[in-house]
Amino acid sequence: MNGRHLEILAPGPLTTVQDLGRPGWAHLGVTTSGAADTASLTLANRLLGNPEDSAALEITLGGLRARIRSRRADGTPTVLYLALTGAPCPVRLDGRPAGMNAPIAVTDGQLLELGPPASGLRTYLAVRGGLDVPPVLGSRSADLLSGLGPPPLTAGDTVPLAPATGSMPGVDLAPCADPPREFTLRVVPGPRDDWFDEASRRALYRERWEATSRSNRVGVRLDGPALVRAGYGELPAEGMVRGALQVPPNGRPILFLADHPVTGGYPVIGVVHTDDLPLAGQLPPGAAVRFRRYGAGRAPR
Repeated sequence: MNGRHLEILAPGPLTTVQDLGRPGWAHLGVTTSGAADTASLTLANRLLGNPEDSAALEITLGGLRARIRSRRADGTPTVLYLALTGAPCPVRLDGRPAGMNAPIAVTDGQLLELGPPASGLRTYLAVRGGLDVPPVLGSRSADLLSGLGPPPLTAGDTVPLAPATGSMPGVDLAPCADPPREFTLRVVPGPRDDWFDEASRRALYRERWEATSRSNRVGVRLDGPALVRAGYGELPAEGMVRGALQVPPNGRPILFLADHPVTGGYPVIGVVHTDDLPLAGQLPPGAAVRFRRYGAGRAPR
């Protein structure tokens, strides 16, 4: 192990390595994966002068405890910088409070601890230089559905850090709004909204939905009124995208996230707009969700 790495003492409920994913492999059954909240990951990297697609830690519901290791080849301690973005949570460095959305200088041996987030779900920890885990199909992201990429972190793991390049951007703080208590997501109707009766199509946009605890990086299961099909035919498997609202036989939609399957056999009543996908990646269990019809807009990824 090199002189610059993170020692994971406790990973919390789920901590994975993520970057912006591995696009271009859907024809082989491999989804893009990557950070659930891409906006927070890229912000953390920009604060440190990293390329936006540098790998970072995605920490679900806080709980991470990690020891910083930063030494030169001769054993001399050095300073490195990290940044935390996304779901706001209590941050302590050697027991002292530290901030989010800003570069933090740390030295060899310091202990970083994250509490549970006050809102949202996923916090991102970037380190200057990025995380230096081996790429798989061009990405360092962990895909929990396929098993590609590094496995979720466990206590005792060490995560190597890549050398820093370029200069720090000189930003002291990036003002960021906390994730909301009630999420509003824009939805492009279709491609299979005509499979549902008129009352159900209206209900998707009028009703209040709730994110259930049966959710993960693959998708968010929503609780609310059952959406009723206008007919009961069979639908051949077809391609799925991040943000798709697929409706299984129980009528409660599933909002697909980063590790979604590439195909599905249930109708998709709508797709969350591209620009709202980072916000969808912050949906915690119990959060209220409302959908707003977006009739024309950029095609979803």
